[in-house]
Amino acid sequence: MTATAAYEHRVKAYNVSHASENKIHDDAVAKKLGFSGGLVPGVEVFAYATHPALSRWGRAWLERGRMEAKFAKPVYDGRIAAVTATANEDRLDILVESEGETCATARASLPASAPSAPDVSAYRQVAPPPQSGRPPADETSLAEGRWLGTAPAVLTAERHAEYLRDVREAHRLYAAEGLAHPGILLRLCNLLLRENVVLAPWIHVGSVLQNLTVARVGEVLSARGRIVANYERKGHRLVDIDCLLLAGERPVAHVLHTAIYRLRHLAQA
Repeated sequence: MTATAAYEHRVKAYNVSHASENKIHDDAVAKKLGFSGGLVPGVEVFAYATHPALSRWGRAWLERGRMEAKFAKPVYDGRIAAVTATANEDRLDILVESEGETCATARASLPASAPSAPDVSAYRQVAPPPQSGRPPADETSLAEGRWLGTAPAVLTAERHAEYLRDVREAHRLYAAEGLAHPGILLRLCNLLLRENVVLAPWIHVGSVLQNLTVARVGEVLSARGRIVANYERKGHRLVDIDCLLLAGERPVAHVLHTAIYRLRHLAQA
């Protein structure tokens, strides 16, 4: 199959993190940094992009599907995010556009069989520090090889329903079967940063997600991660995190998560 019919999905974007600690989502701060307003989080743009994968493969994609996504331009609150996906052989090539700009590109696929889950024991369980004891994000606190963890939390039905509303996700599968949306799982990767270090305004710029099995509403979710790279690109400081997402002790997704933790606008001279 080559260059077959496109899947389309339109979302009125909502900035779910306008009041978060990350001030890149605050209109006033984001404008000072040269943006038009507070940025809709990349994890939510990722969530928009998963809709065509659900339309094509259904539950099987949540069980073993893969998506690689890169975020190039912001999506702003209240603007339309237009998601299109073209089936090309065994994959979907996905584009997220808003206000005439290409905001994200992604590629989704469905392996013939579920990949082997990483060994949970190989991912160190580390409790995050007290919030008042978090070090500033820098080359030391986010040094290559450092382990990070999140505080376990139950995915309640109320919280999940609110998330589905926030990302304008109407696919019936989530509510009908009580399955966790991959976007809310990907948020755990952001928590690996937010719960362990103090960050200036920062931006999620890409993720490679491999689903391993479904997570369910009512389960206790957490993440374990290891910093695999800390580097400079175009004046920004970036970090790559190898993340294992868990429901209880059961691996549900494996993610390579990339973020700019220090924007060049804020870099020290």
